[in-house]
Amino acid sequence: MSTTPTTENDGPTGPPTPVATATPKAKMSKRQKAKLSRGIQYAILIIIAIAVALFADWPKLIDSFGRIDIAKGMFPEVITMALKNTVIYTFLGFVLGFVIALVVALMRLSSVGVYRWLATIYIEFFRGLPALVVFLVMGFGLPVAFEGFNLPQLIIIMIALGLVSSAYMAETIRAGIQAVPKGQIEAARSLGMSSSRAMMTIVLPQAMRIILPPLTNELILLAKDSSLAYILGSSVDGRELAALGRAEIVNTANLTPFIVIALCYLIITIPLSYLSRVLERKYGSADSGVK
Repeated sequence: MSTTPTTENDGPTGPPTPVATATPKAKMSKRQKAKLSRGIQYAILIIIAIAVALFADWPKLIDSFGRIDIAKGMFPEVITMALKNTVIYTFLGFVLGFVIALVVALMRLSSVGVYRWLATIYIEFFRGLPALVVFLVMGFGLPVAFEGFNLPQLIIIMIALGLVSSAYMAETIRAGIQAVPKGQIEAARSLGMSSSRAMMTIVLPQAMRIILPPLTNELILLAKDSSLAYILGSSVDGRELAALGRAEIVNTANLTPFIVIALCYLIITIPLSYLSRVLERKYGSADSGVK
């Protein structure tokens, strides 16, 4: 603490004597505080990294998760079969889910009360159910409840994924439609367009630009939900990434297939995440979608 001397008279005629007084300590600026906070966080991360590097049992970790011979044995099937099937399941589920979601979203915005109630029940029901339950019902529940209900596995997976995703996409589409200014509809109606034609030709194209980023995020979630297809069982040719990884882990008694499968999922999700960020920068706000 710095001090500055001041003087004080020693008496009526005495010489002045210095007296120390404290000066206020300078406060740190917000930028300095942020810099200090970042420095502390970096220091903690470095300490954790050093501790992991020093104390981890690397030979055991490499033997459990990094066996190159086991990873090589999974190729090319992991790409030509499992990754391909995962992409197919995801694409089909997304297309079906989008079609259902568009119908449900329009019902949700309908002036007919029955349609609104049905759409609300559908959305809340499937948003509240875990995706695993939907797969179990589609794969095992319906065949037991309805004799002769034996759909191909590809169709079952597509329907399950479509039902799971449609409830979320319906709310996204509804929000996108409501984000389009009402003046667009009023202008279309003033030109003699019907409500349905104005919705299809004026509102939906503008709403699509708004909802593209969240729909891309839903596609990423759907790619991960496709891993639940393994519970249905499948032929060797019908295995997706999770099913192949599970089979390889059992066969090799090693966790290296888990790492290979995780990298394959990243091959799908990282480009989609990048695409979502690009779309969000371009169409991120409602104002950019309606001009």
